[in-house]
Amino acid sequence: MGNELNLGQMFLVGFSGCEVGADHWLARALAEECLGGVILFARNVDGSVQNIRSPGQLKRLVAGLRRCAAMPPFIAVDQEGGRVCRLVPRDGFRPSRNAAELAEEGIEATARAAELMAAELAECGINLNFAPVVDLDLNPDNPIIGRYQRSFGADPELVAGHARAFIEAHHRHGIGCCLKHFPGHGSAGSDSHLGFVDSTEKWQAVELEPYRKLLAAGYSDGIMTAHLVNRRLDPSGLPATLSPAVITGLLRRELGFAGVVFSDDVQMRAIGAGWAYGEAVQRAVLAGVDVVVVGNNLRPTEDAVTEGIRSIRALLDSGRIETHRIRSSLARIARFKATISG
Repeated sequence: MGNELNLGQMFLVGFSGCEVGADHWLARALAEECLGGVILFARNVDGSVQNIRSPGQLKRLVAGLRRCAAMPPFIAVDQEGGRVCRLVPRDGFRPSRNAAELAEEGIEATARAAELMAAELAECGINLNFAPVVDLDLNPDNPIIGRYQRSFGADPELVAGHARAFIEAHHRHGIGCCLKHFPGHGSAGSDSHLGFVDSTEKWQAVELEPYRKLLAAGYSDGIMTAHLVNRRLDPSGLPATLSPAVITGLLRRELGFAGVVFSDDVQMRAIGAGWAYGEAVQRAVLAGVDVVVVGNNLRPTEDAVTEGIRSIRALLDSGRIETHRIRSSLARIARFKATISG
């Protein structure tokens, strides 16, 4: 069962290299396994160059990836502005500013900055930006949102307004966006890159408001899950990325989101320390994730796509998931891709 489905579309992976030849595992995954997309990084965790050296090199890399692909791929980056950027001045790209700085100047500043950012991304062939951050700045001790000034602020109306301006600029250039990190990372006191994070005591219901406001205004691109445990939302203690209660229950049914749900990187320690890769893929898909993101820089592996496809096919073959559920994910992915360039 399910052999006719292009299950590779449900994966977006990172890789090492500033060029991809025909014999590279990624070229084969794009051509033979219908890989859904790639995520690009400037530097690996050890500081070495991973994918991006210069604007010219990046354009050639992206063009080569597109040539390999049997189906149009997501070409994704995390280009928020400020500390979280993959196209950086040292490699010849324009400087950017963080969300907190832009929020101080007003929505017009965010709109101008996002316009310049989106134009540069489009020029390089990138069609998906894992941004904007819509986490509320509720915890001054937050080590991954507040510390890096990634949030537009603590007021959901303000955050939604800046996010809307950011998204509109990207759409003008044919680039899709992905809100993050659902259901809200701004109140947390730890970093899920490093391990288990429980936000049960600190999380506030107001953290859902930016999502409500943007969805009410018609937003339908992507939303990224957080690897946070919140027992008020899921008493079982599963992190949001693996939680049917959070994704299918809260995000899909209660909030009515009809776009693409992306996982955060399943190799991050909050997931990787508790579940083997294949099981993490299965749990994420069962929870309602459409696209599993594998950064491939914390634990590089060349068989992430093959093993991931095998894991979803095992769900289908065993009857743990129905074919129509997978078809629904593939349809959402296809609809999103039809709205962006490339």
